[in-house]
Amino acid sequence: MVQTLPLPAKLQKDVMRIIPLGGIGEIGRNMTVFEINDKILIVDCGVLFPEENQPGVDVILPDFGYLRDRLNDIVGLVLTHGHEDHIGGVPYLLRLKGDIPIIGSALTLAFIEAKAKEHKMSLFTHTVSEGDVETMGDFELEFVAVNHSIPDALAVVIRSKAGTILHTGDFKMDQIPLDGRLTDLRAFSRIGEAGLDLFLCDSTNADVPGFTPLEKDIGPVLEDVIGRAKKRVIVASFSSHVHRVQQVIDAAVHNGRKVALVGRSMVRNMHIASELGYLDVPDGALIELKDALSLDPSQVVFMSTGSQGEPMAVLSRMVNLEHDIEIAEGDTVILASSLIPGNENAVYRIIDGLTKLGANVIHKGNAKVHVSGHAAAGELLYVYNILKPKNVMPVHGEYRHLIANAKLAEQTGVKPENIILAEDGFVIDLANGVAKVVGEVECGLLFVDGKTVGTITEEDLKDRRILAEEGFISVFVVIDPRTGLITAGPEIRARAFAEEDHVFDDVKPQIEKALLLAAREGIKDIHQLQQVIRRSVGGWVSKAHRRRPMIIPVVIHG
Repeated sequence: MVQTLPLPAKLQKDVMRIIPLGGIGEIGRNMTVFEINDKILIVDCGVLFPEENQPGVDVILPDFGYLRDRLNDIVGLVLTHGHEDHIGGVPYLLRLKGDIPIIGSALTLAFIEAKAKEHKMSLFTHTVSEGDVETMGDFELEFVAVNHSIPDALAVVIRSKAGTILHTGDFKMDQIPLDGRLTDLRAFSRIGEAGLDLFLCDSTNADVPGFTPLEKDIGPVLEDVIGRAKKRVIVASFSSHVHRVQQVIDAAVHNGRKVALVGRSMVRNMHIASELGYLDVPDGALIELKDALSLDPSQVVFMSTGSQGEPMAVLSRMVNLEHDIEIAEGDTVILASSLIPGNENAVYRIIDGLTKLGANVIHKGNAKVHVSGHAAAGELLYVYNILKPKNVMPVHGEYRHLIANAKLAEQTGVKPENIILAEDGFVIDLANGVAKVVGEVECGLLFVDGKTVGTITEEDLKDRRILAEEGFISVFVVIDPRTGLITAGPEIRARAFAEEDHVFDDVKPQIEKALLLAAREGIKDIHQLQQVIRRSVGGWVSKAHRRRPMIIPVVIHG
């Protein structure tokens, strides 16, 4: 990140400082720090999934740099709901300090406890429900029910001497939700009447006019698609989308089919949801994968992960013929989820691969098999009019979403100067009913690559992209340390560049000539000689082949 604002001044007494460390200008890695009187509260700690130009990266975390020297000041971590972009980074934060109290609803904490078990971690958790009020340090927290694409989501009201803040988390206003749990607009009204100093509002669908369609409208479509299918049906969705899985189970049972859950996270999360009563599974409706494979294809529905084209997820492995479920002519595959920005190419490759195998692919573009979990513009207008916030800071969205949300706030009477369009790392202070940007802290992307966290840099990713797109050339030369003359080589090897070694016959004399000139000039330093080779090969390959491979010269004295 290129810092454009100054570092903030020391925080004054009873002033609330807000610092988004992720989730602004992107869909993912949501994390916001609230600080007052030397105490810190964190809301959410999620991950962002990598794009194609980030090879080898597993997930991307918020930047914990601001917190590393303040870990003992953290009074708690509030989790608004159980989606990966809000809870996926928690185990990595806990590597820095393992006893941070974690506050959330029953289902959210159950999901994070299962995740922590995989990481061999113990948690300090506290379960809350809508209507609960908790005090942590100088923060008074009130939890408000909101409707989303996962049960048990909560907005959080943060009260302090600096004023009142409402963070929605992710929400929409489905008026006939599957679980009967509405976004609590009565609580919003009460908060607004008491005075709301700063509103942090979900922006994901702010540029979508009208209202988000009802989740229940998907059920009849799923029933119809499954009813018309003659062979096996595979439905792919997020592994935490309990409402969607519920509708798939209901549609399957209605059509006399069994359901097999496929994918480790899908099996784990739905087992938790069922145990806690958030998923209603009729007796005998679920069967094991091995039993499902032995049934007639017309008798089973497979509920799997992989709707975003993730390379190692179930659906991708099916396309690559690396899974026990083998897609056959006449099978039906339903992609029952949205497209996360950045995943478009991967998803389209999955659709093409499935179609090539003979499957009938149903997705949001050709059937109503998905509705969003986020409020559209019409719903956001209602919320702004109910709350009448003094200051607004759009969160959770790419820049076009944030700007659209800001325009909605302005249309409902919020003054433009009271609308903060922030970026990750911006520092916002709230005092006496006024919120303003006061500086910026360093805030970049934290890459997870296997077991390493934060050691991969943008420069490393650039090297990986060059290797993937341009290939690499290695040049091995032995130099007499006394004379600087070549005693062996140059030997040239390449990968992903040329199939025949003789292609390098033209450049070897150029390398020898360049090294001879270097010897005459008295250059014997290995690093300098490697640079001579790199320039010779780089110039040749650019001119002769119009390529820019990674060039790795190796010079040894012998």
